[in-house]
Amino acid sequence: MNLFADIRLAVTDALEAMMVAGALPAGLDLANVTVEPPRDAGHGDMATNAAMVLAKPAGMKPRAIAEELAGRLADDPRIASAEVAGPGFLNLRIAPEAWHGVIRAALSEGYGRSQMGQGQRVNVEYVSANPTGPIHVGHTRGAVYGDALASLLAFSGHEVTREYYVNDGGAQIDVVARSAFERYREACGQAPEIAEGLYPGDYLIPVGEAIKAKYGESLLGKPEADWLAELRDFVTDEMMALIRGDLKALGIEMDVYYSEKSLYGTGRIEAALEELDRKGLIYRGVLEPPKGKMPEDWEPREQTLFRSTEHGDDVDRPVRKSDGAWTYFAPDIAYHYDKIDRGYEQLIDVFGADHGGYVKRIKAVVAALSDGRVPVDVKLCQLVRLYKNGEPFKMSKRAGNFIMLRDLVEGVGKDAVRFHMLTRKNDAPLDFDFDKVLEQSKENPVFYVQYAHARVHSVLRKAAEQGVDVAPAALAEADFASLSDEAELKLARSIAEWPRLVEIAARTHEPHRIAFYLYDLASDFHALWNKGNDDASLRFLQDDMATAAAKIGLARAAAIVIAAGLGILGVTPVEEMR
Repeated sequence: MNLFADIRLAVTDALEAMMVAGALPAGLDLANVTVEPPRDAGHGDMATNAAMVLAKPAGMKPRAIAEELAGRLADDPRIASAEVAGPGFLNLRIAPEAWHGVIRAALSEGYGRSQMGQGQRVNVEYVSANPTGPIHVGHTRGAVYGDALASLLAFSGHEVTREYYVNDGGAQIDVVARSAFERYREACGQAPEIAEGLYPGDYLIPVGEAIKAKYGESLLGKPEADWLAELRDFVTDEMMALIRGDLKALGIEMDVYYSEKSLYGTGRIEAALEELDRKGLIYRGVLEPPKGKMPEDWEPREQTLFRSTEHGDDVDRPVRKSDGAWTYFAPDIAYHYDKIDRGYEQLIDVFGADHGGYVKRIKAVVAALSDGRVPVDVKLCQLVRLYKNGEPFKMSKRAGNFIMLRDLVEGVGKDAVRFHMLTRKNDAPLDFDFDKVLEQSKENPVFYVQYAHARVHSVLRKAAEQGVDVAPAALAEADFASLSDEAELKLARSIAEWPRLVEIAARTHEPHRIAFYLYDLASDFHALWNKGNDDASLRFLQDDMATAAAKIGLARAAAIVIAAGLGILGVTPVEEMR
């Protein structure tokens, strides 16, 4: 059940009846007609823009359309009143019985789940950190955002693949292999030589020990050419095991780990570029010097270029250097071509803020390779600034010069990390204040939401002890007519917004909307709880079993929605607070 969608259907049905009756011109497009909460709650429960969006194509005054529409909606038993406001907005007040129906729906399995996605196959690529060290706080936000987005899309009816692109084909793997070799020498009793440009982090010490466990001291004294290629693979595997452990600590499991190295020497890069060449999008040329910061792949020589400007990019992009080597962009092209070839109908790439320059070129190449069939949404996650005691905070130097995800999780817990990473839109900077994250107050959103869920379950335990059947199916049979206080109806109205909110968040790829909604829902629940402290008739536990069942049903409906929302965010819906 989606009450907002149901009322919108009532509005569009009434408009179509008006067209049949001649009160509106026939054939009007109703796609932009909306039903949503009014900006001012005092104006009603819902508002529709129907008259405003149809006035111009109908050649009528919006108020005249709104008045006719209001008269027709008055016959709907779910609508208590329909009032025209201003130039033609229509404010609707919903009958209490409709809110009672929302509570019953929320107590049924799958409330809020949507088939909006219609099984569309979506690939969400996120994290994709170089396998040169553990996941640090800079990657954590993108990891949480991508994982929550994948869950949100699955909840809204999409078929989702979570994917990690392993950058194991570049020169940075040589660097980490050399760095690990120094830790191997250290494990063999020699002094490591961590030269400038190598990775200094202590996390490589166990890797060096693992190399010794496998090879003994047989690599000591050998030239680099004898061990580098083999250690590249060994160290990459060790680093990916470390990264998988980091992600697991955050509650993230990928469906696919895709190796960049698998694109080299297999013809996949060549095949992708041949496809672009077949479309007339590959040529030899010399690019103009770029303005501002010089990109690494620019050179003032003739090279092989992709006509990305034909698909919305600012400049054409080099794919092969003058010496015949691939640019950094070439394997990216092949990788996205492979995604398209695997049959995904939508691609989502989650990058760090420092990858802003990649957005247009990725969109251009996906549009070119798929002939515009496959949309790609590139999401950038801005920086996270850590604070403690009001001051910028650095947690650990064990990883070199960055802060590790493990330290963050060990410091405040997985749930706090995940929820707080979603308290801002992905493209806005985020402050992570340890004091606030650990605070048990309304100012700490994850505590506030989990506390609401735990409070409901404390009520359920006490009610069960008193003989109330607290199973959702049993509570759905209660008579909710006794729920007439404004605080009770306000909570029901918030519950009614859940299915609508899910679809909006999924459509816009904005899982932070779920976190905001949960905070507001928890606030409405706590307000009712606090009101019950002063008015015994509003308490969930009542002597009259029928009244108690209705009130407990409302509370359990709120908890079901909170649990579903927290599940999307990857946060545990706790039943007891300690």
